[in-house]
Formats: sequence, C-alpha cells, structure tokens
Amino acid sequence: MNELEQELQRRQAAHLYRRRRVVDSAQGAEIVVEGRPLLSFCSNDYLGLANHPAVIAAMQQGAANYGVGSGAAHLVTGHQTPHHRLEEELAAFTGYPRALLFSTGYMANLGAVSALCGAGDAVFEDRLNHASLLDAGLLSRARLQRFPHGDVAALDERLAESKAQRKLIVTDGVFSMDGDIAPLRALADTAQRHGAWLMMDDAHGLGVIGAHGRGAMEVCGLTPRELPLLVGTLGKGFGSFGAFVAADALIIETLIQQARPYIYTTALPPAVAEATRASLRIIQSDEGAERRAHLTALVQRFRAGAQQLGLALMESPTAIQPLLVGDAGKAVQLSEALLATGILISAIRPPTVPEGTARLRITLSAAHTAAQVDALLDALQYIALPLLREDS
Repeated sequence: MNELEQELQRRQAAHLYRRRRVVDSAQGAEIVVEGRPLLSFCSNDYLGLANHPAVIAAMQQGAANYGVGSGAAHLVTGHQTPHHRLEEELAAFTGYPRALLFSTGYMANLGAVSALCGAGDAVFEDRLNHASLLDAGLLSRARLQRFPHGDVAALDERLAESKAQRKLIVTDGVFSMDGDIAPLRALADTAQRHGAWLMMDDAHGLGVIGAHGRGAMEVCGLTPRELPLLVGTLGKGFGSFGAFVAADALIIETLIQQARPYIYTTALPPAVAEATRASLRIIQSDEGAERRAHLTALVQRFRAGAQQLGLALMESPTAIQPLLVGDAGKAVQLSEALLATGILISAIRPPTVPEGTARLRITLSAAHTAAQVDALLDALQYIALPLLREDS
C-alpha cells in the first residue's frame, strides 16, 4: 500500500493528479459545477444535442415503451427493436451494408481489432491514436507497430517490411487531443497498395464535420470499399451514449461471433438507442446542417481572435482547439486561473499527451454563442497571455 501512496504523491508533485468535478446540471454551454455556474469549453457535446428536447423526449418514450434496462447481452435477450432499428439507420447514414452496436467506444475498438487480428498478424497505428485503439492493438496478440503522427511514408516502410498474414492499419479520424484530421486518402491508398485493411475511429468527427455530418470519411472523400471498418461513438456529436462498428456483412457477422466485448456484456438500454435515433434524425435534418454551420463559424471566429492575440493554437480545423502550454504545472495554473473567472477548461497532461506538450483542450459546441466565444477570448487575453509570457 505504501507504494500506491507514493505513486499518488509523485503524480501530485508532477502536477499529473486528476480530480473529478461533480456537475449539478445538464450538459450545455453553461453548466453548474458543485453549485457554481460556469461557462464550459471542455465538453465533447459538439452539436449541443445532449440536452435537446427531442432527444430527451425520445429517451423518455423509449423508457416508457421498453423499460430502463435491456436485461441481457445482445445474443441472449438484450437485442431489442430500438437497437435493431438504430443499427439499420446508422448503416444507411454511413453508407455501409451493416452496423453493430457496442456499449462504449472503448469496447467497440477492443472488439473489432481483437476479433479480426491475432498472433501472426500486424496492427499499424498512428502514435497519437486514442488509448482504446492502442490497447486494442496490444490485447489482440498481433504485433503492434506505431508510426509517427500522420507520417504515411513511415507507415509505407513498415508495411513493406512486414511478413504478417493479415495487416490492419488503425487511425483516429479526428485526433482527440490535437483536433487535426487523419490523412485518410493517403492512408487508404497505402492500405490498398499493401493489401491491408484500414480502420478509422471517428469519435470526434461523426455527425460534426462534413457537409452531411458523415465525418472525416466524408471530408476526405472515402468510400466504404476504401475504408472497410468505421467506428463511431454516440456520446459526442450524437449527444447520447454507446458506439458502433460499420462494415460489410462478413465483418459484422465475424464481430457478432468473435468480438468478446460485444458477446459478453449487457446491451445498451433500449431508451438510449431511441434517444440516439432522435439525434441521428436531427443530424440529417436542416437543423443539423444549421448546427454544423454555426459550429464552423464559431471555430473560425475563435481562431481568428486567437491569432490576433498571438496565442499559439495547434493546427486544427475542428471543434477541438488546443492551446499548447508545454509545462504540466503551468497548464494546471492556467486552467485554475480561468476557473476563478467562471470559465471551465481542462488542463490535459501526460500521459494523455506526450511529455512537454501539456495543453488546454478548448472545445467549442453549437450550443455556444458568438458572445460566449468572445468572452473566452477576453479571458485568454487578460489571463492566459500574461501567464504564457512569464517564461518566454
């Protein structure tokens, strides 16, 4: 036990200790945290659907019709009509023959990679992939090879040297801590040249970017044939909960038979599936298009304002706008200083990001107003700039 206590103390001393905050309200641009109203810029509710009246009503009606819990795994009695309809609608939305629901994005990634790859195979991953993708590669028993972020030439070299029976390239669509979009066209061409599969987790892009909200795949102009596996999570742009894998019928049937995180866990509550169906309808509607357009305008407004202030934002066209700080202690100091003024932004530190790249992960939502973005810029001007210039 002393070793555990020492490790916790080490984390505190290095400004790496994490603490939970208790939110007393629904998600939104303005939330109440432990009794205090705050302007939030750190949620992944990019389209502002988590508290949308139509989504809430669908969940309430779903609970009234189907109860609260699903009662069992999908392969026992847990696969209910709302799940099945949602899978069909997600497949149609993404353009794939089939879709398969998972309880979380973490489970979807673990299930897909471990079901399709094993000993004798190779998994190639971008170095900045989400932890769930990296864990999926490690747990699959395939040889995990990581390539420098976005470096398709380095990936090409590793693929050319590989003698693996089966090769799977895995990438985020929108990188969760940097906000940039993977070079999907180049990755797809490289995969085809080496006879490899390409799998993308579009947790932070699906519903949010692309003319029709189809995410990084739409932005980069890929087809399902070029991207055999698409993973999408439902707790971000969709504002609900859960995840899915979209693929052809052969892959989906393989996952149903072999993906342990799918087989051995209770299905999502059917009311959650009904709420997600309502979110999907909004995403595909004129309202969804208007929300994406509003979000895009806010991102452009924020980036233009930050540039005028001389703030060093990372290169990101998405709702994720990281302000690079470097030192973990300074990132925490900056986050706390903003909190004192009523603005909530999390300090992201190692091991979530590489050593020396601690940052404020600023996220914008369609729920924000232009005035709220301007208030953030004002706070950054008078609080962030002086702190960031102290050691420069």
